[in-house]
Amino acid sequence: MERDEQLRAEILKLVEEFYQERFAGRSFTPGRDTIHYAGRFFDADELVKLVDSSLDFFLTASRYSDQFEAEFAEFFGLTNAVLVNSGSSANLVALTALTSPKLGERRLRPGDEVVTVAAAFPTTVAPIVQNRLVPVFVDVNLGDYTAIPSRIEEAVGPKTRLIAMAHTMGVPFDLDTVMRLAKTHNLWVVEDNCDALGSRYRGQLTGTFGDIATVSFYPAHHITMGEGGCALTNDELLGRILRSVRDWGRDCYCAGGENNTCGKRFGQQFGALPYGYDHKYVYSHIGYNLKVTDMQAAVGVAQLAKLEEFIARRKANFQKLHALLKIYQDRLILPHSTPNSDPSWFGFVITVRDESGFTRNELTRFLEANRIETRNLFGGNLLRQPAFMDIEHRVVGDLTNTDLVTEQAFFIGVYPGIGDSHLEYIGSVFARFMHGERVT
Repeated sequence: MERDEQLRAEILKLVEEFYQERFAGRSFTPGRDTIHYAGRFFDADELVKLVDSSLDFFLTASRYSDQFEAEFAEFFGLTNAVLVNSGSSANLVALTALTSPKLGERRLRPGDEVVTVAAAFPTTVAPIVQNRLVPVFVDVNLGDYTAIPSRIEEAVGPKTRLIAMAHTMGVPFDLDTVMRLAKTHNLWVVEDNCDALGSRYRGQLTGTFGDIATVSFYPAHHITMGEGGCALTNDELLGRILRSVRDWGRDCYCAGGENNTCGKRFGQQFGALPYGYDHKYVYSHIGYNLKVTDMQAAVGVAQLAKLEEFIARRKANFQKLHALLKIYQDRLILPHSTPNSDPSWFGFVITVRDESGFTRNELTRFLEANRIETRNLFGGNLLRQPAFMDIEHRVVGDLTNTDLVTEQAFFIGVYPGIGDSHLEYIGSVFARFMHGERVT
């Protein structure tokens, strides 16, 4: 074993040297190098932990997964962090968990209504449809792109059982309104926190208000595992159900490699199975296998140690971009936070005003031609997307702003890989466009 550890130390030292040779010290050349809308931001520690995990060759969830779940739950001050293989899977696990028979009369059933927004990422809404629930769509504000609070109130009806929506682009939705309605009408709340890791509302972290929160670790997000996600809850029963849905739907809650945690492995009755059927092979939910590998979790452990720094850099980049572009507010709607919130910004959303004299596509074409990446605000109005056009749903009021988002909004990056030289170049490219320069 001493020789093993000596070799491991030598390998990891070489990995540090490889990082310095391959990734460190990159410079930025304006007009030649792309300014990405988002991306992985890392140093040698991520590579070292990734290789360290690979040398164990455990492959599936193991020590790094356990460490990440414990540290991530501690960051939020919650009791349960359930790692999954993507933020989309986290949303699927969250919504499916709320249909569990173990929740008794509070379980969601087919036909129950879920208040949400159509200006969303598709996999916030897809699990609603997949669980045969009915999405009830409300319009969003321009500028913060979160649900209009009065519309949320109007949307709550006799069939409403859940409010599930995202803190869009890192901006907290009106949690005062949502949590008041949840308490008054006995509703579940799922916070899609995938864009908003580190955002706060009245000083409290988003993801800690509702019954379940979800987070994504895709490379575009605040921290990354490559692919990966997490479902969070402070409720022990929900935590156990979330793990069951993630782990094939099994009833057993033994940790990997352990047996008979409940002390009744061969002494219980389930369904129509023979008495004493091995608890490890009892399935209480229609579940999936949505676990991460330990190598992904190893990267996440390294990233989590940098989270506060990443949040600070996103906020600083947002403020600098806003200062650069505020002179164009007669032609552009610039992003802003909701009352009582402190966003950990995912991106910088811009909506082109009707009276601007140019279109979104003219502006984004110019930015892209000058190596500044842009992205539309996810799916725009999802009800105009092919996959969602025929779903059962209800709309409260109109979706006027959602349609404006679809046709006139886009975003650029604020992630930590963007520095002052990138921002200065972005400002100069906007200035050229605003002075009449176009792509020919």
